[in-house]
Amino acid sequence: MDAKRDRDEDRPLIQPRRQGLLADLRSSFLAGIVVAAPVGITIALVYWFVTGPMAKLDSFVKRTLPDLGGNADTIVQVLPGVGVLIAVIGLVILGTVAKNFIGRSFIRAGERLVDSVPVVRTLYRFFKNVFETALQQSDRSFKEVALIEYPRKGSWVMAFIVGAGKGEVAAKLADQGEGLTALFIPTVPNPTSGFLVFLPRDDIRVLNMSVEDAAKVIFSLGLVVPAYSDPDKAVEQLEAVVETMKDEKPKRRLFRMGAK
Repeated sequence: MDAKRDRDEDRPLIQPRRQGLLADLRSSFLAGIVVAAPVGITIALVYWFVTGPMAKLDSFVKRTLPDLGGNADTIVQVLPGVGVLIAVIGLVILGTVAKNFIGRSFIRAGERLVDSVPVVRTLYRFFKNVFETALQQSDRSFKEVALIEYPRKGSWVMAFIVGAGKGEVAAKLADQGEGLTALFIPTVPNPTSGFLVFLPRDDIRVLNMSVEDAAKVIFSLGLVVPAYSDPDKAVEQLEAVVETMKDEKPKRRLFRMGAK
């Protein structure tokens, strides 16, 4: 009777319901989607990029190349990817030239020519700023994630810290507080659009999570949340373990090695 009573006490008060066959199949089906969908989408995008834009670039470069004559022209036209390789080499050479004094002089002269055309200069400035922001490592890159109260007090949103406020904006908002910071508030679930706000540093709560983890949270509508352990609680647990070890009495050794 005592053994039976002990077994009954060990059982949980609420027994979990056993899943049926259909529930198991549904769970396995969803797990299969989680595994197969990212792989399939990645393969499809890579295939589209290789057979679409890359193939068009390859054929365009091959058509624009002068007639090399002989076997060289045959090899260039037959081998896939030679046009892309030539385009990459050309971009590297162009970038090398653009970094020296003579190259920069030619680029400034070309930009002045482009600025003389009303519509073209707007498009050129826009795409130049986009590519400079995306490719260059500068203080405009997203480096931190923060929480701010937006669009009203008590309502918190996740934002990316762009950098320090500069120029006329910083001068006009100097009375708002120290450390004026520019933040980008992405929309959900499309983080490519959003709002640019300026706040003093005291109104920003910086998070420890990376920009990649924050993007996952935004893209998944908050369903995917990175793991987090509170450092204060971890310190408290460590201190409790240390105190427990201090309270334990040292056990006597049953055998003494090397006793004379």
